[in-house]
Amino acid sequence: MTSILHISDTHFGTERPAIVEAMEAHVRERGADLLVLSGDITQRARHHQFAAAQAFVRRLKSYGIPETLVIPGNHDLPPPRNPLLRFLCPYGNYRRYFGQELEPVFENDELLLIGLNTTHPMRRKKGRVTAGQVRAVCARLRRCDPAKLRIVVAHQPFGLILPSHLHKIQLGAQAALMRWAEAGLDIVMGGHIHRPYVLPLSGQYPELAREIWTVQAGTALSCRVRGDLPNSFNRLYLGNAQDKQVRVERWEYHAPSGRFVLGAHFALHWPVR
Repeated sequence: MTSILHISDTHFGTERPAIVEAMEAHVRERGADLLVLSGDITQRARHHQFAAAQAFVRRLKSYGIPETLVIPGNHDLPPPRNPLLRFLCPYGNYRRYFGQELEPVFENDELLLIGLNTTHPMRRKKGRVTAGQVRAVCARLRRCDPAKLRIVVAHQPFGLILPSHLHKIQLGAQAALMRWAEAGLDIVMGGHIHRPYVLPLSGQYPELAREIWTVQAGTALSCRVRGDLPNSFNRLYLGNAQDKQVRVERWEYHAPSGRFVLGAHFALHWPVR
């Protein structure tokens, strides 16, 4: 059974040392098969921030996570006040520390996970799914064994929990989801808004050919939390492929104990439509 550790919005440069220590302690105790880091790795895309993030990911791997999938977020491009670097070499520091591939893919006997880069130097925060990305993801989904769990991970969200967050949804989200549902997508994962939630997207997009769940992560390590929400991350446990069930756990930082504790859990399933 594959287990996924999903963290997001680490924002190195604003990380809290006690939370970093608690996160590493959690991984030493529990491990995982795959680490997914869904963007906003750094606060200002600076060398020392990427270097700290790279060292952190390497430590997690050394504690028992053999595979990683990392994608950039909007904070991982040079800020707009540095337009020359932002437009001439937007992913230079990212690639130096996390590799050339901006849209990595992971696949094993149970899972296909497709990374999607929805950032662009012309956009400050807003994510966008292009027509080319929609086609490429469809092709990859259709080549996949339908018994596998099929996931897309992008930084900005595809679904919302609050009406006030409508402006934070990916540009092109609905058109992409319609096509991907037909091709067999099960889950979209992301971060960006620092609010964790798990939702079936048919409530927002009733025309979907099949259910797609959204699994959003909060900010794992940063002081940039929202209101009274604690730092958090997700764990996904893949169940029996024949009945397509996934358990999602949300782990939240508990300040009195200095540890991450289980805050909520969700059972994802795919009814026949």
